[in-house]
Amino acid sequence: MAEISETMGTESSPPEENRKDNSGSSNFDDKIMRKTKPGLKRLILTLTVFFSFLLGLPWLLKSIEIYRSPLPFRDIDSLSNAIDSNPFLYPCRFHLVFVNLEHSTSIRSNAENLGFLISSYMLEYADRNSFCGTCDGNYTISVSLDSGDECVEYEDADKGILWKCGALSGLNFDQTVENGEVFDDYLQSIVGKSRVYTVVVVNTGKGDRLRAVVGKYRHAWIIGRVAEINLLAETVAEMFIKIFVSGAKDEGSIQGEFMPVGADGKIVLSFNLLNADPRDWIYDWDIKEVDEKLLAPTLEALGPIANISVESQVLYHTPKSSYSYWDDEHESHIFSTKDLPFFVNSNEWHLDTSIAAGGRSKILQFVVYVPSANECPLRLQLPNGDISVTNGFISPTWGGVVVFNPPNCMENANSMHPLRRKISSQEVNQIFEVFMAQLRQLFGLKSTGFYKGASGTSILLASERGFTEWELDALARQHACYNLQQCGTTLGSLSRLVQSLPRMIIKDEIGKQVKLSLEAAKLTQDNASQGIYDASAVSSRHARSLAEDAFFHPSVMSISYYSFDHMFAVYSPFFLPLSLHVILAVVREIKRYKQESRKYAAWEAIRKQHSD
Repeated sequence: MAEISETMGTESSPPEENRKDNSGSSNFDDKIMRKTKPGLKRLILTLTVFFSFLLGLPWLLKSIEIYRSPLPFRDIDSLSNAIDSNPFLYPCRFHLVFVNLEHSTSIRSNAENLGFLISSYMLEYADRNSFCGTCDGNYTISVSLDSGDECVEYEDADKGILWKCGALSGLNFDQTVENGEVFDDYLQSIVGKSRVYTVVVVNTGKGDRLRAVVGKYRHAWIIGRVAEINLLAETVAEMFIKIFVSGAKDEGSIQGEFMPVGADGKIVLSFNLLNADPRDWIYDWDIKEVDEKLLAPTLEALGPIANISVESQVLYHTPKSSYSYWDDEHESHIFSTKDLPFFVNSNEWHLDTSIAAGGRSKILQFVVYVPSANECPLRLQLPNGDISVTNGFISPTWGGVVVFNPPNCMENANSMHPLRRKISSQEVNQIFEVFMAQLRQLFGLKSTGFYKGASGTSILLASERGFTEWELDALARQHACYNLQQCGTTLGSLSRLVQSLPRMIIKDEIGKQVKLSLEAAKLTQDNASQGIYDASAVSSRHARSLAEDAFFHPSVMSISYYSFDHMFAVYSPFFLPLSLHVILAVVREIKRYKQESRKYAAWEAIRKQHSD
């Protein structure tokens, strides 16, 4: 019995280690502790999904990226600031030649003051005629005195200007007054083709007034008895500023912004022959001969200002919109200037058939209107009651109309069959002389051969090309200045538009056009600073055309670009819930892993404590 009791006592007492484990288990709390180390599988899977999402984000942004060619914004701002801050001034060179001083000793003593007097008067005229494309104060004045045997040049004389002393000696100035064109060509042979505006004053000591004539080149002459130096200086200054610089334009006439030139630097001259009623007569013309003989020199002269093309057509059944009345005194049907706004029948006159009608080229319509037998002859009555000599009128920026009355139209009015005729060459020449005068008016120039200024009336000689050289210089300066301003404005607008729309498509073609436009604008400024008027007009035309092409590029006008807010609103319903779930899962898993790691650390701490 004793042995059995000992054995049972021995078996009922646990070992020392088991007692320690039991004591540790009694302190275990599964809410704050865990016996196993937390695994990394769930955390790795969650982070893998999260980083996969992050890696796909650049691909998504790349797929919705908008291509934008880099634009020279700094150069565009520099050009705009230069145009706004610095006035666009051309250098002009003026030269006065005074011939035959022996007739007036008072003028001989005051001749040295001519340059100063002319400069003072020019400042007064320049203040009243300051607009884009003028010389303003950027000019030099040279004075040469030719007494026949010797020539004297004064202090401010331009050393590059040479006058052949005694070149006008022996000329009969009485015949010169009658043969102005011959004297004009003779002066051109003396002065040469320099870009200097010259006024030759010949003191004949005869007569009581001065005769002023402006040639078709870059010079003018004043012949007569010079009695007062101040009046002479004022006349010469007015010629320099009002005629040579301003182009003899009247105040309020067409300036550069109203020139009939398209934004692309092109003009289409559309000549239309309109037969109002082909049942009476049908007229045709030979426009090809006109183009070769009459228009070709004019188109060549205007080449630096605009790229001009010619079109023509013959239309039938084209009555006018206005009414006319019979006048017994003039034995004609009369329409007045009050009827001009209603003369053009836009419903029946289908003039805009040109391929350039839908583009940015400017189309000038020149219409020859052949009236019907019921209103023939048809004549225009001016506001003063006189009948117009040209029987035509212009519409600014649109074109001109000439009414052509068939010969003996009243006798042929009762013809049973329509008469088919062709306008003769002489009649075509007369019509196109009117068209040339209308074209000059559309460019803001005078259609008459006289300029009435403050110091008197000057005669303006006409050129075979329709435009004189000094008129072309004035048009080139004004048009180049306006083109450069428009180029800066257009590029500035494009720059602000591109920077305000980050999602806007900018193709390489637009960037190339902008860079070429800036280069052409820089070339315009360089040519202008050197006084090369025609070259500056050509480069300015290219600068504006390229700027307009860039601004109105089809990709710029596209609606495929959108703002970042719009992109966020489109893509957020798809990606925002997904990204939100992924981010919350990552945060939750990291928090869980940290919490489980703290539980395991707590259990390890208790075990170490009991083991010690």
